[in-house]
Amino acid sequence: MSEKEANWKYADDYVVEPESIARAREHALELGVEAVSPAVGSQLAVLAAALRASSIVEVGTGTGVSGLWLLTGAPNATLTSIDSEPDHQAAARSAFAEAGIGMSRIRLISGRANEVLPRMNEESYDLVLVDADPRSVIEYVEHGLRLVRRGGLVLVANALWHGDVANPVRRDAVSTAFRTLLEEIGQSKAVLSTLSPAGGGLLQLIRL
Repeated sequence: MSEKEANWKYADDYVVEPESIARAREHALELGVEAVSPAVGSQLAVLAAALRASSIVEVGTGTGVSGLWLLTGAPNATLTSIDSEPDHQAAARSAFAEAGIGMSRIRLISGRANEVLPRMNEESYDLVLVDADPRSVIEYVEHGLRLVRRGGLVLVANALWHGDVANPVRRDAVSTAFRTLLEEIGQSKAVLSTLSPAGGGLLQLIRL
């Protein structure tokens, strides 16, 4: 194991997940859903808390792991979460209920994000998390930046895509999409950005 890999593993192991999130992660494994790592989850909580987020959009519900982490940091926020897999959202609904989060604070939308996002109101949210079909990541980020208020955050999970983005030899559609996104974001004057390498990478954008 390289020094970097050891550091990333230590960062994940450092996080003690609440029981509700640990169970949601177990359900993700059972359903074959790739949930955010504990290190990324804890970053989501810290960022949501620092932003004092009250309105959050999540592109990719999964089994509720990332949503639970976001609401850990923003316990009074409302969460709108989009996913095309009803089984995943059913598991997430159970996870939210088990964590004691009232469904009045959760809006689960079953559908394709590229059809749902265009109908959502501009500049109406504090934070948008993108953790869905990586082939559409550029489109989702564009929508995210439209939806968040000025000073709001757009977060992109798995932005390094299992190490493939940093490897110029990798030319598949997903690696190329993330690489293109990172290059465009790096040149944009409309956002302030940073990229954390933990847990597959977390791209963080503040709309200026």
